[in-house]
Amino acid sequence: MARIKIPDGPEEELHRLWMMTPELSGPASAFSGAVYNESKLPVRLRELLRMRIAQLNQCVV
Repeated sequence: MARIKIPDGPEEELHRLWMMTPELSGPASAFSGAVYNESKLPVRLRELLRMRIAQLNQCVV
């Protein structure tokens, strides 16, 4: 669940979030693709780092 106010609607929360800033969806998608498809880090280490970052930010893992 997002910590910011996202407009109500029938779409999923993530879709409604990107509808608020459509100019960022392309660059964010490219960044995500680079992280997952071009990373030199092993998958297990990358996921461990994601979990630690989420923990530091008090996000549910």
